[in-house]
Amino acid sequence: MTQQQDQQPSVDPALVTVFAPTGVLRAAINVGNPILANRNAGGDVEGVSVDLAREFGRRLGVPVDLVVFEKAAASVEAVRGERADVGFFAVDPARADGLLFTAPYVLIEGAYLVPESSPVTDNGQVDAAGHRVSVGAGSAYDLFLTRELGRAEIVRCDGAAGALAALRAGEVQVAAGIRQVLERAAERAPGVRVLPGRFMVIQQAMGVPAGRGPEAQALLAAFVERAKSTGFVAAALARHRIEGGTVAPAAG
Repeated sequence: MTQQQDQQPSVDPALVTVFAPTGVLRAAINVGNPILANRNAGGDVEGVSVDLAREFGRRLGVPVDLVVFEKAAASVEAVRGERADVGFFAVDPARADGLLFTAPYVLIEGAYLVPESSPVTDNGQVDAAGHRVSVGAGSAYDLFLTRELGRAEIVRCDGAAGALAALRAGEVQVAAGIRQVLERAAERAPGVRVLPGRFMVIQQAMGVPAGRGPEAQALLAAFVERAKSTGFVAAALARHRIEGGTVAPAAG
């Protein structure tokens, strides 16, 4: 991060072992969320979450192994099942079992996409009888809308691409997802538009398996707070030219 951060006290070796029992920090990376990570033209994985994973590994003094997933749900299950040591998730009550979260480091807007011809002009009109809303199965939007929508039907698809394809095919009236992704979809092909405003703010945080304990959670939480306060997260967003996410405020 910065020279000041380089001078932080060393991490208790016992905690290093807790985080990296194999001697390597296995970081679950979800490339299904382009604000956090994606594959570049050469096929390598890069992004804000990758930068944070590598910096945390440096902080612990261990190498980092990126365990890459296409969907958030698979990434969550890998950390929950201790097949990975840390992960990057949207905070949601449905994911609390088996995981310990930090405060968020990035905030992302969730938005709706509709056909140009749709009579729907406002987020509040989406939850209506007869409306079908596509979401990536197991995504933060799926979890949130499952609790919030009382009249519209949720159609769970294979990732963000599947949710968008369902809208284009006329199988649903609305697609839900990351605003940045939906705006790009609208720019690439005519016939759809993003509704103004947002239906949710996604809090992207780091997490560890619950079995690693509160001391591990506290160390990871302190790392995230420092990454925000020193400008590390902001610099990563700028470096990767991310426009759909903002640095979360300090915890508390």
